[in-house]
Amino acid sequence: MDLTIVNVALPRLGRDFHTTNSTTLVWVITGYLLSLAIWIPASGWIGDRFGTKKTFLFALAMFTMCSGLCSLSWSLGSLIAFRVLQGIGGGMLTPVGTAMLFRAFPPGERARASAILTVPTVIAPALGPILGGWLVDSVTWRAIFWVNLPIGLLGFLFALAFLREHTEPLAGRFDRWGFVFSGSGLALVLYALSRGPDDGWGAANVLLPAVLGVVCFVALVSVELRVREPMLDLRLFRNRLFRTSNLAYFMAMASLLSQFLLLTLFLQQLEGVSALRAGIALLPFSIGTIVAAPIVSRVYPRVGPRRLVALGLLGAALTSALFLLVDLGTGIWLVEGFMLLRGLAFGAVFVAVQVATYATISGAATGRASSLFSTNRQVASSLGVAIVVTILASRAKSLATAALAAPALRTAGPAFRQAAAQHAVVMAYHDAYIATIVLALLGVIFALLIRDADAATTMRREEVPAA
Repeated sequence: MDLTIVNVALPRLGRDFHTTNSTTLVWVITGYLLSLAIWIPASGWIGDRFGTKKTFLFALAMFTMCSGLCSLSWSLGSLIAFRVLQGIGGGMLTPVGTAMLFRAFPPGERARASAILTVPTVIAPALGPILGGWLVDSVTWRAIFWVNLPIGLLGFLFALAFLREHTEPLAGRFDRWGFVFSGSGLALVLYALSRGPDDGWGAANVLLPAVLGVVCFVALVSVELRVREPMLDLRLFRNRLFRTSNLAYFMAMASLLSQFLLLTLFLQQLEGVSALRAGIALLPFSIGTIVAAPIVSRVYPRVGPRRLVALGLLGAALTSALFLLVDLGTGIWLVEGFMLLRGLAFGAVFVAVQVATYATISGAATGRASSLFSTNRQVASSLGVAIVVTILASRAKSLATAALAAPALRTAGPAFRQAAAQHAVVMAYHDAYIATIVLALLGVIFALLIRDADAATTMRREEVPAA
């Protein structure tokens, strides 16, 4: 929620801090994302070495404290700095929390646990734009950070009282080169992906970080495969089920997040709806996912992950195709109906892929597997967004140029020319939606590589001992 709630505040931040430089404003989000990129890979080792409970408490305290500092920011520079610090906590929270969850439940109960986990993970991002839009318009942009304070405090007290400590005796020493190469490589690549659509993929500030990031990744693979206890245990990708589940999830997240962005831009830029109303239009997705998750958790033991993930991603492709029918003047209620169907499809993906990913991972390796899983999600989201934004920008420009150059429009009035230009932009959105369809279909291919036999332990209900 923290990430999506900040998005809607950027225009107000620009006015309050007296800047119209969008590149500088975006660093409020980019700085947080790059900090996440550095600390997500390290979170597994930190939790194993110092204890998952201690790490979770530190991360939650860091995140909450820096939320308070963000609300006190006196300049855009101070806000960006506090967001970078906030990312330290945010980067460790999800991987460590996920590792704790899957260690706590035996394999046969993980489908139901995953269904519960799915609820907040889909509600929070959807509520972010709605709550953020209301707070920015009715209270102040500082209030979007106040929201985290009571939640963080209550979460800290609850975790302090009820979480169990867990450490891994074979966590090993700090892998400094793994930390440097993983954090640097991921941050550089994500930065290049975030700037590429706006600045051009051949621009020096995009090409140089991308190349350096790839070099860091090559060095990371070389180092981590030689280290006995690596920070990012890339050997886990030798595990067939872990590898195929991550590939399917990569395509799912790339398709999902990019489609969210396209819809938000379409509603605000072309349909002229408010940020708040655009956020509400995304809410049916969460409702659909919440409805599907408990059903999927019950049928998972009988159906298995292969068919559930494949059918879910096929449904994602089909619902993306429905957005090719969306045009100027399409009722927003129809868009919300499509999002509800999309949520039902992704409910199957989220539950089944999370359970399958950890099915053959030992308890000792769960922390580092969770780091890889979270890193995979972060890269997928950034890559998907970069792909569709690049397609949208390039196709909108070329289609508008071609349309306005048509002989019939050369002597047409301004109204006709504007209508033609708008139609060209709509067609560019449709081309970008085709990319989300392709990503989902690639996910179907990877899902069909999943073998239910590999996930057999998660398809058996745990027997409850008689009293």
